[in-house]
Amino acid sequence: MDVNPTLSLETQVDLALRLTAGLVLGAVIGFERELHRQPAGFRTHSLVALGAALFAIISGYGFAGENTDPTRIAAQIVSGIGFIGAGTILQYRGHIRGLTTAASLWSVAAVGAATGTGLYVLAVMATALILIILSLLDRVEKFARRRYNLPPPVFDADGRDPAEGRAEDLEP
Repeated sequence: MDVNPTLSLETQVDLALRLTAGLVLGAVIGFERELHRQPAGFRTHSLVALGAALFAIISGYGFAGENTDPTRIAAQIVSGIGFIGAGTILQYRGHIRGLTTAASLWSVAAVGAATGTGLYVLAVMATALILIILSLLDRVEKFARRRYNLPPPVFDADGRDPAEGRAEDLEP
């Protein structure tokens, strides 16, 4: 197995553009999360997309030879992001918070992997769909809650979201 095969300057520039595209698309989704004051925002989503793009590039270009499997690194992106996503999920008094943030991080890793493999149109389309889900469907959910008199999300007695409460408010 040959490590670090020689790449032309043109190929290296193309790979740098892939990294940049991953970062930008992740940043767009992260900005939406930041606007909604979610725990994982602009920087986190940017870094996840950039990292996934880099791993995808390394998987496809970092190793050469007939006994190499470029899918191995890409497969590890999926399980690795699961670890980060799990850190955003909180349980408080029987209620789960952070699943949407975990799902957005998982999706942004896929966007990064798509840019890393040069699937720009797919990555841009996925970004648009993610933004639709995160922003438009949030409005649909709020409308449905009002229209059908559904209970609001669970808040504590002070009207605060328990997941964003003070540390001393949380049970050990």
